[in-house]
Amino acid sequence: MNHKLRILVVDDDHNMAKTLVDILRVKGHEAQAAHSGPQALEKAAQGEFDCVLSDVKMPDMDGVELHRALKARRPDLPVVLMTAYSSDSLVNQGLEQGVIAALTKPLDIGLLLAFFSFLRQERSIAIVDDDPNFCKSLGDMLRARDFTVTTITDPREALERIGTDKEVVLLDIKMNSIGGLEVLREIREQYSHLPVIMVTGYRQEMAPAIEAALEIGAYTCLYKPVEMDKLFQLLTQIRRQELSKILKM
Repeated sequence: MNHKLRILVVDDDHNMAKTLVDILRVKGHEAQAAHSGPQALEKAAQGEFDCVLSDVKMPDMDGVELHRALKARRPDLPVVLMTAYSSDSLVNQGLEQGVIAALTKPLDIGLLLAFFSFLRQERSIAIVDDDPNFCKSLGDMLRARDFTVTTITDPREALERIGTDKEVVLLDIKMNSIGGLEVLREIREQYSHLPVIMVTGYRQEMAPAIEAALEIGAYTCLYKPVEMDKLFQLLTQIRRQELSKILKM
């Protein structure tokens, strides 16, 4: 992503909203304030945002209701709730419905800025598959959704080309020179927490290898031809999990 984040701060406390907007602008982000859920929806309809930071308890529409309304329009839009209460049934409801995290007021600004720093990083994916046509077609579709894509057709080069900057690896489980299962084991030794999605066009034949891959930490397995909607849902899910980890540090 590596651009100024567009952040919508939603809080019926005007002073709180202004303070947060001022801090975010000083830190190089583009921030706007909304003072109610309906006003936030109006602003979201007028422009694109990269994240919404919303108070939980507001008149007319609470933060969880706002999240539901935003999710219907932009399922991939991260929403972070703010609350003055460490234990709140509304907060728990929001987390169950896909809110990234809930921060307790007064906010830890350093933690919040670290979160936004991660959010602005490019979404980088490595495709490891010895079929160059598959790599190109899938890579083009991912690039169209603003992903940075590295295609690796020689699995022997996988480790040296994946690096620590990749967010996700898409790995074919059946390749001619080296099996995907072997590559997965090597990835796990060097990058223990890197999400790896296995891909195969041989559902029945590769069933034992798929099971073995899941046992050693593959995130899941997709079958060719890859359903792009399902892939994008998985990538959004992985992104949410990574963002949530930062706010739980």
